[in-house]
Amino acid sequence: MELATYPSAYGPVEAYRSVLYLEQLKQRGVTNIKSWSGPQAIEQYLAAETKGRLIQSPKSYLSSRTLKGTEVFGRRMTLEDLIARILRDLRESAQQQFGAKIGTVVVGRPVQFVGAETGDDNDFAVERLKRAFHLAGFEHVEFELEPVAAAHSYEAGLDHDELILIADFGGGTSDFSLLRVGPRVRQHGRTPKDLLGNAGIGLAGDAFDAKIVRHLVSPALGMGSSARSMNKILPAVPVWVYKKLEHWHHLSFLRTNSTMNMLRGSLATALEPHQIEALIHLVQEDLGYELHRAVQKTKCALSAGVSAEFRFSDGIVDITTRVDREEFEGWIAEELARIESCVDSLLSVSGVSRADVDVAFLTGGSSFVPAVRRIFEKRFGADRIRAGNEFTSVARGLAIRAMDRKAAGGEPVGPL
Repeated sequence: MELATYPSAYGPVEAYRSVLYLEQLKQRGVTNIKSWSGPQAIEQYLAAETKGRLIQSPKSYLSSRTLKGTEVFGRRMTLEDLIARILRDLRESAQQQFGAKIGTVVVGRPVQFVGAETGDDNDFAVERLKRAFHLAGFEHVEFELEPVAAAHSYEAGLDHDELILIADFGGGTSDFSLLRVGPRVRQHGRTPKDLLGNAGIGLAGDAFDAKIVRHLVSPALGMGSSARSMNKILPAVPVWVYKKLEHWHHLSFLRTNSTMNMLRGSLATALEPHQIEALIHLVQEDLGYELHRAVQKTKCALSAGVSAEFRFSDGIVDITTRVDREEFEGWIAEELARIESCVDSLLSVSGVSRADVDVAFLTGGSSFVPAVRRIFEKRFGADRIRAGNEFTSVARGLAIRAMDRKAAGGEPVGPL
């Protein structure tokens, strides 16, 4: 099996981030919108002196019935249009690499889309995603649950049958599946009875990152500080501004005239003006991506050690502080509790006891977080925990699913 790779400043990568960057280009009196996606989008954005429009994780809005699209340089673009631009780049790059047209694709989807509250919301998100694939030039689209795809990847190395719990931690969702896997299952053909249950929640790595921003970054940028107005002591900056900082692709939403005027007005009355100046610099320079790289570096360091240093410096912004893993785990306690509750509910609804589960296979970036691993070690024992290919197991499983389809007489397909 060969996975597609994509060029980046750090060499070829197998993971393709769901990022879109758009710039307005004027040539001979004609205005066009040029776009880049994945690693090239980030590199183009960072290199641009005059920033265009950066859009991160547009798939996170698929379940929203109110967010139909956005205006980009005066041109209305639907959410499906934006996602299709990313998918078109993926398809063309893979076609060039493998030297074959890709018209049929097996696509991974979360059990629970971000923001989805009902099954109808999930169905709505799937239909929008399917439309985006068709806009990108794909003729036939099949969907597979992402934790089930990860199970295909894990199953490929088995010489015996098992009942497994797959825990797939993405950037915005955590998905869980209970299913039977192994040689006999594949030999006889997988049936719906082999999938005992699914569950998912709309949180994962991004939620952990947000807590680091909330506790380490925002206080240094004036959150909780005060201003004096008409002999009254008031909050210097509204809390909603700092909420935007917690997701790096939301930072650009603050670069409006009204918000910048509000921040400059706050600077005049703030009791800690240097903090507000740092906040203004962060927003003006649109440093969300750089900030969250520092956040993710700290999170990774906390997975490897009992403490880590957070450091972010740019212009007048200079934040350096140390954080203990125990402190970080306290910040994400609510998220950990929701993951625990989801796993326990899945076992209960499926009628599966902890002892019945042969293996818990953990995949995705947040599977490295020790507190997340302990959830599964507590329920199944450390000897029944497996991991591997944390960032590509879903893609590998989709590729296996695609090859099985081709072997059964279907059209040539690719995984996404």
